[in-house]
Amino acid sequence: MSSTTANAAPKGELTKGHKKVIFASSLGTVFEWYDFYLYGSLAIIISRQFFSGVNETTGMIFTLLAFAAGFFVRPFGAAFFGSLGDRIGRKYTFLITILVMGISTFLVGVLPNYASIGVAAPVILIVLRLAQGLAMGGEYGGAATYVAEHAPPGKRGLYTSFIQTTATLGLFLSLAVILGCRWILGVEAFEDWGWRIPFLGSIVLLGISVWIRLQLSESPLFQEMKAQGKGSKMPFRDSLKGGNLKLMLLVLFGATAGQAVVWYAGQFYALFYLQSMLKVDLTVSYLLIAAALLLATPFFVFFGWLSDKIGRKKIIMAGCLIAAVTYIPIFKGITHYANPAIEEASTNSPAVVVADPQTCSFQFDPVGIRKFTSSCDVATAALTRAGVPYSVEAAPVGSLAQVRIGQTVVTSYEAEGLAGDALKTQQGEFGAALKAALTEAGYPEKADTARINIPMTVLLLWILVLYVTMVYGPIAAYLVELFPTRIRYTSMSLPYHIGNGWFGGFLPAISFALVAGTGNIYYGLWYPIGIAVMTLVIGTLFLRETRNVDITQ
Repeated sequence: MSSTTANAAPKGELTKGHKKVIFASSLGTVFEWYDFYLYGSLAIIISRQFFSGVNETTGMIFTLLAFAAGFFVRPFGAAFFGSLGDRIGRKYTFLITILVMGISTFLVGVLPNYASIGVAAPVILIVLRLAQGLAMGGEYGGAATYVAEHAPPGKRGLYTSFIQTTATLGLFLSLAVILGCRWILGVEAFEDWGWRIPFLGSIVLLGISVWIRLQLSESPLFQEMKAQGKGSKMPFRDSLKGGNLKLMLLVLFGATAGQAVVWYAGQFYALFYLQSMLKVDLTVSYLLIAAALLLATPFFVFFGWLSDKIGRKKIIMAGCLIAAVTYIPIFKGITHYANPAIEEASTNSPAVVVADPQTCSFQFDPVGIRKFTSSCDVATAALTRAGVPYSVEAAPVGSLAQVRIGQTVVTSYEAEGLAGDALKTQQGEFGAALKAALTEAGYPEKADTARINIPMTVLLLWILVLYVTMVYGPIAAYLVELFPTRIRYTSMSLPYHIGNGWFGGFLPAISFALVAGTGNIYYGLWYPIGIAVMTLVIGTLFLRETRNVDITQ
C-alpha cells in the first residue's frame, strides 16, 4: 500500500479527516433518502391526488406500484452509475446522483394532479419516480464505497454504519417535515395543497448537499488504483465475468434480499399497516413510527461496531431469523395495542363473506383494465376499504354473496351491467347497510386515539426497527469487503439494489394485494417471512465472513 493510502486509513482513533468524510457522505445521503421517501410517507394523499380515476383499493395499489417503480429501476441506476464510479471516481458520480434526485423531487411538488390534467398526472409522476430510482441506484454504492475506502482496518463496520443510519434518518426527516406542515397548515389545507411543501423544500436540501460534496476529495484507494493503471475500462462487463457473477447472485439471494424485506417490513410496511389496516390517524401513526426510529437509530452504529468484533454475516443472518419467527406475533400485538376495537370486534363478531368461490377474484390489476363487478368482489372490496379482516365461506353456485357480521347478514349485489343512478343506488344501499352492521358489531371507522397503548405500540415498532439495524448496520462493510477495488462500486451496487429495489421495494404492493385478496390482515407478512428464510439458508451455507479481509486489492 502506498503512503497516500496508509495516511488516509491509519490505525487508531477517528481523525478529523475521517469525521469530515463520514459527515459529508452521510449528510448528503440523508437528504437523498429524504427526497426518495417523501413519496412513501405521503402514499395515501398521493393516491387521492394522482390516482383518483380508479376505485380506492386499486388506487392505493397503483400508488404503491408507482412507489415501487422507483425501486424497480434502481439496479439499472446501479449498473450505470456504478460503472461510472469505477471509471471516473466515487466523488463525481454521487455528486451527479444527488442532482438528479433533488431536481426530480422538486418537480413532484409542482406537478398538477389528476383533476387538473387527467391521466398525464400519474404518468409524469411515475417518470419522476423512475428518475429518483436511477439516482438512488448510484448513490448508496458510491457513499458506502467512499467511506469504506477511507476507513482504517478493523473499523469499516463502525465507519460505514453511519451511512446505514442515513435511510432511517431520511425517513425520520421526511416524517418530521410532514408533521410540521400538517400542524402549521391544518389537516384540510395540507391534504389539499400543503403536501407539496416538503417536495418543494427539497431544493434547499439539494443546494446544501451539493455544496458539501464539492468539498470532498477522491477516495485514496481509487486514486492509487488509477495511478497504477489497474482500473477497469468496462466495470459492468467485468462484474459479470466468471466467479464474480456467481458471487453477486449469492450476495443477492443470501444477503441483500433478506436485508431488504426486513428493512421495508420494519419501517414502511409498519407505517402502511398502521394507516391502512388499523386506521390510525395519520399524524399519530407518523409520531409512533418517528419515536421508534429515533430510539432505534443508534443501534445501526452499535451493530456496525459489533460486526468489527464478531463478524458481519452472523449478525445479518440472526436478524433475518428473528424477524421471520416473530413478525406475525409482533403485528398481532400492534393490532392489539393500536386498535383494540378491531381485535375485539373480529373476535366477537367475525366478518364472513359467504359466496360462490368461482365469483371471488384476486383483486390485483396493475394496468387498471379489469372490472371487479361480481357480488363477492363488491363485498370483499368494501370490507378491505373499511379495514375489516374477513374470511370467505363457500356458498351454492350462482348465489349472491352475503356479508355476515356476527348474526347480521347484508346481501351484496352484482354490479355487472349497472351504470349511472342504478349503480349509485345499489352502492348506497349496500354501503349503508354494511356500515350499520359493522358499527353495531363494534368495528371502528378509525382507531380511537384515546385507546392506543402508546408505550407498547412504540415498543413493538422499535423491535421491528431493531431488526432493521441488525441486518442493515453491517451490510455496507460486508458488501465492500466482498468485491475488489477495480469493480467494487458496480459489483456491490447491483445485488444491493436488486435486493432492495425489487425484493424490498415491491413489498408494500405485494403484501397489500395479498391482504386484499384474502381478507387476512396478517397474510401479507408471509412475503417478507419467506424471503428472509431464503436469505438465511443461502447466506448461512454459501457466503463467507469478511471482517478481516484486505480491501486494498
